[in-house]
Amino acid sequence: METKDQYSQAHLIVSAVRVLDHQQSAPPSIEEVCRTLQYTLEQGYMICRKLKEMGIIEMVEGAFGTRLSIKDHAALEQIPRGIQESHLDKELKAFQTTRKDRSKEMEIESFKAKQDEKKRTLFAEIEKRLKGGIDQKRPNPLSSEE
Repeated sequence: METKDQYSQAHLIVSAVRVLDHQQSAPPSIEEVCRTLQYTLEQGYMICRKLKEMGIIEMVEGAFGTRLSIKDHAALEQIPRGIQESHLDKELKAFQTTRKDRSKEMEIESFKAKQDEKKRTLFAEIEKRLKGGIDQKRPNPLSSEE
């Protein structure tokens, strides 16, 4: 299960660090934390770098990989809760909305064009019938039916 909520991800990482630290009696590596949470290494490194910038965890690089320890767990509460929409997501939604609006406009224009064509055809047919009816009622002066 992938969570996009930064607050939840931060709590999961800190919890995994605590549990693994307790089990191993040593600071866990990022790889161990990622394996425990079933995160990819890229995702784990990205989250851990953010947490390090915020002063929540410490990342110590050594011969046996990067080890994690908790620096200030109270700083977790400064992370905004809920899913944060990125600038790219906002732009993508705006583009999709614009595209849908444009598509609807094209459909409306197409519908109007079809209706106008039907009207022209109908009026041409009515005019043709009317001319045909008038010609039948009007006597032809050149005819020899007298």
